[in-house]
Amino acid sequence: MDGGAAYNPRTVEEVFRDFKGRRAGMIRALTADVEEFYQLCDPEKENLCLYGFPNEQWEVNLPAEEVPPELPEPALGINFARDGMQEKDWLSLVAVHSDAWLLAVAFYFGARFGFDKSDRKRLFTMINDLPTIFEVVTGSVKKQGKDKSSVSNNSSNKSKMGPRGRGSESSKLSKGLAKDEDEGLDEEDEEEHGETLCGACGENYASDEFWICCDICEKWFHGKCVKITPARAEHIKQYKCPSCSNKRARP
Repeated sequence: MDGGAAYNPRTVEEVFRDFKGRRAGMIRALTADVEEFYQLCDPEKENLCLYGFPNEQWEVNLPAEEVPPELPEPALGINFARDGMQEKDWLSLVAVHSDAWLLAVAFYFGARFGFDKSDRKRLFTMINDLPTIFEVVTGSVKKQGKDKSSVSNNSSNKSKMGPRGRGSESSKLSKGLAKDEDEGLDEEDEEEHGETLCGACGENYASDEFWICCDICEKWFHGKCVKITPARAEHIKQYKCPSCSNKRARP
């Protein structure tokens, strides 16, 4: 566990980059890698924490032994409540604590390197422009988009967001087209769906990236985040995202 000790971000931009990396790792644990995360959080083990690292990786591990620790510690014992709650509620709880930890780490760096009032405000503004982990995990970020109608009515939007000039079977392959395939509509598409966020990493829609829609929860994902290529997607009749694939009755 590197805990951020290998380097110390000293500027607002460096701290924000550190924040984004850790955030991406924790979102991956709670979405794309949720099955592995669930198994690692065994209630029979000791107090466990979910760590996110600047390189967008995550880890479930014991808390740091040194007192005080190098960085603020994540919530302890996330594994103890795993089997006592509905999975989605447990993941939401872990997400809330993860958001709190990310802010604590960012402002720890800010205090350590003497950020003044304007720097702290700028850092918070940059952070606040991103959806929280809780919003990404629960899907509630969709409700906050400027174009609520285009985001909330996903069933009707599937045909709009699907690749132009193809059959409905390929609607899940939206956003995987090359720009020169339909140059005239790219700008309009970008504006219409700019508020759509990836259900795994929480980043905004971009027309030059391949995206895929889950036929169960109707969330959109970067293909790279859920390890689906355009070629593979062509053969998928009904796509289920990692979260929906792993939904089952827990003992």
